[in-house]
Parts: sequence; C-alpha cells; structure tokens
Amino acid sequence: MEQQKFDKEKDSSEWFTWIIQEAKLADIRYGVKGFLVFQPWSVEPMELMYKYLEADLERRGHKKYWYPTLIPEKNFYLEKEHVEGFSPEVFWVEKGGETKLEERLALRPTSETAFYSMFSLWLRSYKDLPFKTYQRANVFRYETKSTRPFLRSREFYWIETHNAFATEEEAFKNVLEDMETTKRVVFGVFGIPTIVFKRPDWDKFAGAVNTFGADAITPDGKVVQQPSTHMLGQNFSKPFNVKFVDRDEKEKYCYLTCYGPCISRIFASVVLTHGDNKGLRFPFEIAPKQIVIIPIMAEKEPKVLKKAQELKEKIEEAGFRVELDAGDNKRPGEKFYFWEMKGVPLRIEVGPRDLKEKKVMIYRRDTGEKKAVAEKQLLKEIANEGRFLSENLKKIAKAQLDKSIVDAKNIEDVKKIVGRGIARCGFCSVESGGAKCAEIVEKETGGRIRGTRIDVKEKANGKCVICGKPAQEVVYIAKEY
Repeated sequence: MEQQKFDKEKDSSEWFTWIIQEAKLADIRYGVKGFLVFQPWSVEPMELMYKYLEADLERRGHKKYWYPTLIPEKNFYLEKEHVEGFSPEVFWVEKGGETKLEERLALRPTSETAFYSMFSLWLRSYKDLPFKTYQRANVFRYETKSTRPFLRSREFYWIETHNAFATEEEAFKNVLEDMETTKRVVFGVFGIPTIVFKRPDWDKFAGAVNTFGADAITPDGKVVQQPSTHMLGQNFSKPFNVKFVDRDEKEKYCYLTCYGPCISRIFASVVLTHGDNKGLRFPFEIAPKQIVIIPIMAEKEPKVLKKAQELKEKIEEAGFRVELDAGDNKRPGEKFYFWEMKGVPLRIEVGPRDLKEKKVMIYRRDTGEKKAVAEKQLLKEIANEGRFLSENLKKIAKAQLDKSIVDAKNIEDVKKIVGRGIARCGFCSVESGGAKCAEIVEKETGGRIRGTRIDVKEKANGKCVICGKPAQEVVYIAKEY
C-alpha cells in the first residue's frame, strides 16, 4: 500500500485522486472517457445514501417509478428552452443493430420530457393532485469540460422527483420541502453543510421559472453543487398538455416541480469534506463498515481469535456493519493504517490482556482517541460513539463552511477570495439585467455568481462590486468543480 503523499488541506485535488485509487472507490480504466467503474467501497455508502433520501421522499408522499433510459427525440422539442439547454450534452442513439431508427432516441440527460409525456395521460382531475413521483436513475451528459470521477462525469447516479400540483402556491411549498429534505439528509445524515441559493436568471435549469441550488465547500475553497430543486411553473405542462379539471369544472394546466439529488456528486463531497491526511472518514450512518475488529497476538493466544469472532457475531446481530480482520500476514499497525485510510468509524482491539479483564479497546477514527470498554457495555458504547463521531464530523464541516465565507467590497477583494473561499458582496441584480456584470466576474476572477441566499435573509448595502450601481442583492461568488 502506497504511503499517502499529499496534504489534503494544501492540495486537496491530488489528495482526492490518491484516495480514489488507494481506497478503491472507482476505476477510471474502463476505456470510455467520462465513464468509470464504481467499486464496492463507494457503491455501498451510496446505496445507503439512496435509502436515506428515498425514505425522506416517501415520507413526504412521493411514489417510486421506473422510466425507460431512452427518450424520443420529439419529446425534447416540445419545450424550447429545455432543448436549447440540453441538446449540446445529449448522447443520441441512431441505429438498432445495423438498422437506422426512424426517430433518434436520447440517452436521458434528465427526465422531464419522459415523465410529463406520461403525466398527460394519467392526470385528469383535481382529485389526482398533488401527484408526487421519483425515480432512482443514471443519466448521461456529453460533458465537454474536463471530467473528474464522481464530481463531473458523463454518466452519473441520482434521484429525480417530478411532481404536479393544482396551484402555484402548492408547487412552491413543495420546493421549500425539497430544501428541507436537503437539510435533513445531506447535512443531518451525510454531514455535508450547504448554503441554499436562488440561482440567477442566467443560470437557471433549462425550462425552469426559478432554480434553487445547494452548494457545499471543498478544502481548497471550491464549491460542489448538491441537490437543486426547480420551480417549472407551467412551462412543461403546456407543451406536454398536463391538465386537470378543477373543482369549478374548468380545465387548467398543472404547476410542475422537480428535484435532483446527485448521489455520486454528494458522495464526492462526503469524501472531500470529511477526509483527512490519513484517508477517508465516513459518518457512522453511511460507512460501508461501521466497525472493524482487530485481534492482537491471536497467533500466540487462540482464545483471542475465538473472542473476536464471538464479538463480530454479537455486533452483527445488533444490526451494525462489522469486519473482522483476522489475517495474520500483517502486523497490527499495518491493519490500523489500512482501516483508518478506508475511513471505518470505529476500531475494536482485543488481545490476551483484554480477555482476562473482559474488556476491549475502542478507537474513534475522527479524534484518534482510544478507550477501554467493558464487554457487556460494548453494544451501547458502539451506538454512542458512532453518534458522537457523526456529530463531530458535522461540527467540523460546518465550521469549515462558515470560515470559507469572506466579505468583499470590490472586485480586487473578490479576486483574492475566489479560489480560496466564497466571496460575499453587493451586486446590482440577479435578474437578467445583471448578466453583463456576471460575465465580468467570471472573466476576471474565474468564479461564478452562485445566487442569493434563500435560507437566510440578507439586506444589501453599498454598491455593486462590478458596475458601482447601488447594490440590490447580496450574492456569493465562488469557483466550482
């Protein structure tokens, strides 16, 4: 195993490349640019992440669907802004075997045009509403920028919800509930703190009335987009004929929304946010293995291995995910290093002395602290220490996000901040009228305007950092992956 050579805080990009390979999270050698093989140590936590998000959505009334991967070309051309926004990124299927298809089929880049073609067949009355759906899916986009495992791929894994409502008010209420799902799960379970922004007009989802996106910070000061939710209004319901008969017996168009937590990208944030120079650090809830048991001097005392096996069975019966590393070809120190690199939250050590005292040693990956625990208290201590570990990781991550936000009074301040953190400053307008100032921001700083905060209210003071006009909004500027 290669010794770690990169300081995560100083060179998180190189560290990220190293840990993907060292922990065997993914293999990029598949042979198709932008496509990778996800390996068990990333698949297992992402499966858990899916379960937490899906459980939250189902509590909110969303029902699961499975839609085809292929979308007819004609569907894309029903909504003008949508096709203009996505056409450059679409993979097209033009042949079946050697036979040219009568109509091209798109590998779904997103599924609005698939879902709403069916909504028009299913929805008839106000009694059918609200209609809240979701699917777990992989989507395909011909990414023209540099690809990066988990962060920017040509195939990625996500959940997408698609929903229909009778009124605009009900639709927007659902958008706000999407933001609460992000807070409850992405931060509350995965430990990734975010800032929720209303995106500028020029940076909305193609076809949306408004887009609201959550951003997380990385150690090198860049942001990674987390789930975004879109108020689609009637922009899709009209071309797709998604209508219902209301209580007043009049036919009306539905108001539509969609929400897209990208599991593979959120996983990248889990890795980047919680990892350290030793390697990965997983929150207890989504760790592939929550506990590893390492017998000490088992080759000299056979009873040690027997006790370790008994502990593994006991811990598994209690519902925890546990690994027993009983291999005798490595010293304990080598095993410690390996499982710390893999990010296992808790390590249990049991040796001859522990057998006599009926105790074990528990090590916490986040703090590096070790303590003796009575065997009869072990299950209770595992639950407690797992909870404490997750809370501590959240606390550290939130402090990192807060520290990264720095006020800027002018463009020179913005240049100094962007690339190292997030610049907060006054801006003329996030409506289309501010697009020219936004272009200057991107050209001179390399950063982009993320939007105005929706999770807190902020009052603008002073002038726009670009044009000098009175500031109408407080915006945040950052580089993104």
